[in-house]
Amino acid sequence: MGPPYQKMTAVLGEVPTPHVDVPIDAVFIGLFVVGAASHMTLFRLNLRRGHKFIPSAATFGFCMTRITANALRIAWAYHPSNVPLSIAAQIFVAAGVVILFILNLLYAQRILRALHPTVGWSRFLSTTMKLTYLLIILTLVAVITATVQSFYTLNRHTGRIDLDLLRYGTTYFAFVATLPLFIMAYVGPRSRHPHEKMQPFGRGGIAAKMGIVTAAAMLLSLGAWFRAATIYLAPHSVASPAWYQTRPCFYVFNFTVEIIVVYIFLLTRVDRRFHVPDGSSKLRQYTVNA
Repeated sequence: MGPPYQKMTAVLGEVPTPHVDVPIDAVFIGLFVVGAASHMTLFRLNLRRGHKFIPSAATFGFCMTRITANALRIAWAYHPSNVPLSIAAQIFVAAGVVILFILNLLYAQRILRALHPTVGWSRFLSTTMKLTYLLIILTLVAVITATVQSFYTLNRHTGRIDLDLLRYGTTYFAFVATLPLFIMAYVGPRSRHPHEKMQPFGRGGIAAKMGIVTAAAMLLSLGAWFRAATIYLAPHSVASPAWYQTRPCFYVFNFTVEIIVVYIFLLTRVDRRFHVPDGSSKLRQYTVNA
């Protein structure tokens, strides 16, 4: 048979089956539908009041990728030999969470700018963050390309290159997921310069904002480092997957931690807490309270 080829090694979450995975995926679809509807409702209501908060729309977009990913796993469960379907399901699982990484890093950056404006608004840091976001996009493209190509080749050298790209991608994404923790560790105990004034933004105290970012980063980095670690381990056959490739690990370290973060952002009203005035990036300051 020609490409795409069926994988002979076990994948995270195993090949889904109707009696086990369909009910689980259906529950996650319901949870993400509620999350998507809630974040989009907040986005539209805020927009009518002139309170533009793009991250709410981005979180809606993330929820839609997760609805699609779970729907694809349901379809894959009923058509286990459909390789293109399995490719699509794995791509959506791997790619969607990047949106949450970017959002939480953005929130951490806003806290840094508020508490330490000299460092936070510096051109060096601003450029570094932009390059980080750009590298996230380029890495995502590389990961998707390597994932697809791995199903279309039997060449060992090409397969090794694909594996190296996937290892790099998952490791870099895990690093990005952890970055907000480093930023919180920096801003927490560090005293501001005597001539430096805090630039308040959004609603609520800064401690609550730091708590939200820290909690989300811990959850996201837990899932990201789990995925990064497993890709470095020896492959197992489809018939005998390792414990870390089983369904419980897959659902806990992927969809479960992600849906918790989605609802943390929703219930803590990040649309109010992390809102900044339009044009603040050009002015390099939060000129008015949101």
